[in-house]
Amino acid sequence: MARGGINKAVVQTARLAILARGENPSIDAVRIEMGNTGSKTTIHRYLKELDESETRLAITEAPIDDELGELVARLAQRLKEKAQEPIDQALAQFEQQKTALLTQAEALTAAHNQLQQQFDIQAAALAEESAALQTASTSLQTEQTRNAGLSQACSDYELRLADKDEQIRSLEDKHLHARDALEHYRTAIKDQREQEQRRHEGQLQQLQAELRQAQQSAMVRQDEITQLHRDNERLLIEHRVTAKELATLQEQSRKDQAQQLKLSEQVSLIDSERTLLQERLRVAVLDNQARQEALAEQQHSRKTLELELLKAQATIEALRLAAVVATAPEATGNT
Repeated sequence: MARGGINKAVVQTARLAILARGENPSIDAVRIEMGNTGSKTTIHRYLKELDESETRLAITEAPIDDELGELVARLAQRLKEKAQEPIDQALAQFEQQKTALLTQAEALTAAHNQLQQQFDIQAAALAEESAALQTASTSLQTEQTRNAGLSQACSDYELRLADKDEQIRSLEDKHLHARDALEHYRTAIKDQREQEQRRHEGQLQQLQAELRQAQQSAMVRQDEITQLHRDNERLLIEHRVTAKELATLQEQSRKDQAQQLKLSEQVSLIDSERTLLQERLRVAVLDNQARQEALAEQQHSRKTLELELLKAQATIEALRLAAVVATAPEATGNT
């Protein structure tokens, strides 16, 4: 069943209008052509029936000429206009209802906001009243407790007042006796004060003399303090100079220590070289002694050779002389 006045004729009119514009009559296009009304299932069923009817008509009948097509187009436009009227009316009615509903919704929203504001105000007032009630209840309990305490305090004060009255009567009696004793005491005090005053005057004169002596001593002490300050300043200056000299001496001492360390290293090096030289000298002395012993032996051998040479020369000379003597007679005989 079609909904909202949608039938096969309306679908056919929309389809013909779409075909007249040269467009494809799809389900969505037909539905838009009808003003977005109708079920897609119903539109699909009607379009299928129309397609089948046109297929059967195309098989049994001859093609429609141009004049008939124009007539069909005009008919489709009129059907579309007639079908559009209830759609426009429905849209207008929908817009009126929509406007009315929006107005009603705005009114309801305003009323809700007003009610919410009243509720918030009442809730705040209720909270304030609850807080005030709680405060009043607490104050009431405090006052009740304080009143109970005050009542007990009043009872205590009444008892203490009776005791005080009794004490006052006793004190009045004691006051009478004390006044008499006070008179005697004042007389004794007056005499004692006169004696104390005379003694104090003597002590005051003595203290004044001691004060003058102390002032003179203080002046002397002040001079001594001034001199001590001067001596202290001089000693401070001397201390600064001494400290500076000490720093210089310490710096020089550090330099001397460094120089001494360097000299110690040099002495160690010299000692090492001296030990090496002593060892070399000892070896040289031993070598020299060996050479001297060899030289002495050579000299002894040379002297022995010289003696043997002299002996040989003497022997040769003796032999030569003997030969001369031996040859002399022979020469004489030959003559």
